[in-house]
Amino acid sequence: MTPIEQKFADLATENAPGQEVRLTLAASAGALVGDPLVGRPVDFSHGDVDAFLPSNGAFEAFAAGFRQGGSQAYTEYLGDAGIRATMAARLGTFTGVSLTSDEDLILTPGTQGALFLAMGALVTRGTKVAIIEPDYFANRKLVRFFEGELMPVAMRYLEHEDRSGIDLDQLESAFKAGAEVLVFSNPNNPTGVIYSAAEIAAVADLASRYGAHVIVDQLYSRLLYPGRHYTHLRASGMAQDNLITIIGPSKMESLSGFRLGVAFGSGRIIDRMAKLQAIVSLRAAGYSQAVLKVWLSEPEGWVRDRIARHQAIRDDLLDILRGVPGLAVRTPEAGSYVFPRLPRLTLSAQAFIGALRMQAGVTVTPGTEFGPHFHDSIRLNYSQDHAATLAAGERLAALVERYR
Repeated sequence: MTPIEQKFADLATENAPGQEVRLTLAASAGALVGDPLVGRPVDFSHGDVDAFLPSNGAFEAFAAGFRQGGSQAYTEYLGDAGIRATMAARLGTFTGVSLTSDEDLILTPGTQGALFLAMGALVTRGTKVAIIEPDYFANRKLVRFFEGELMPVAMRYLEHEDRSGIDLDQLESAFKAGAEVLVFSNPNNPTGVIYSAAEIAAVADLASRYGAHVIVDQLYSRLLYPGRHYTHLRASGMAQDNLITIIGPSKMESLSGFRLGVAFGSGRIIDRMAKLQAIVSLRAAGYSQAVLKVWLSEPEGWVRDRIARHQAIRDDLLDILRGVPGLAVRTPEAGSYVFPRLPRLTLSAQAFIGALRMQAGVTVTPGTEFGPHFHDSIRLNYSQDHAATLAAGERLAALVERYR
């Protein structure tokens, strides 16, 4: 395999959301026993935008942007200036730290696009990058794509209930060994856990002490369940010039299809991101940008109701999972992901994931997407129809028992 072939093989996108239809499951077929479990297919690899209505006014804002024509279609590479100013004001209020300029903010094609741009602005051949395990699957792949050096930091999420469980000693060791960048998600994807205020303060202190840059993905920081406090890294006292925060409308607002992201923080890094965006995609889709006019301004009670509906699904699904002997799972504190660790089975984890699809119509994401040590875990996105989620959870539990 040539170096360029290896580079793209390492991206391994087969298990990315929406790609499961391309998977070949023939290898699992010979190990299957028993009859199929009948039920409505559920794809837990991503959220179901049909299960929740998009946030108020989203389509109307998109249509208005379309009618506006060329001025909305061909915005600055950073994004429409008026929309950026609105976002700067709202995100300053949301995070508790004002943005001094809308030049410190860029609109991107989804938060995934923002992550690519931020990594491209900070990582090159040989750059040492601290990543959390488990964490978002693209973090590891992007470091490799930009030819950086991975420096894993453990997060022992199953051992704690009041914090994420990040190993701060490992993080400091990574910085001491030359890590120039830390990238992580908070709330964590795939576990749904929140970093405690003390952990965030420690991350900010370590990054500042060693002069490291930090990219923090806060995509699910609006979908917070009662009982836990959320601390924004940019409100922790860390130097803003070394920090990029990523956020955008997604699962909770049911706006994933518009592919919108916002990155903000260091003007120096944002400028690099804009130059990279100019040659990758030019800009976030102009008409889609208009949807941000109604984001972070939902009617009173809308966010509370959307959180309550997700919490009800979460709690009912956890009841099913915790009824499976030997299965370990931590209660998600935010977002719409749950990351159970399976008991020992007669099938390999990969074969069991194939059995779930073939025999139960249930699609999940392998735990190894989030770190090489999580071969016995699976991720489920429960931003789905409530009844369908529970029925699929019952089929999953039944298959665990079948292959125990």
